Amino acid sequence: MASIKNLKRDINYTLGDIIGYVSEKVDLKGDNKEVEAIIDETITTFDALIAKINAKGVENKKAHYSGVSADLEAKAKELVLKINKL
Repeated sequence: MASIKNLKRDINYTLGDIIGYVSEKVDLKGDNKEVEAIIDETITTFDALIAKINAKGVENKKAHYSGVSADLEAKAKELVLKINKL
C-alpha cells in the first residue's frame, strides 16, 4: 500500500467511474429505480470506505488499509455486475 492519500484517491476514482457508467445506462434506458438504487449503494459504499480509512485506534494499519483496498475491489466488482444485469 502506497499511502492513505492514494487509497482515498482510488476510492474516489473507482466509485466515481461506476456512477458515470451507471449514468450512461440511465441515458440509454431512461429513468429507472434500479439505477437510482445502484447510485445510492455506490454513495453509501464510498461513505463506509472513507469512514474505515479515518478510523482511529487501528493496531495494524498496513493490514487495515489492505483490507479497505480489498473491500473496494470486491464492492466495485459487485456494483459493476449489477449494472451489467440492467
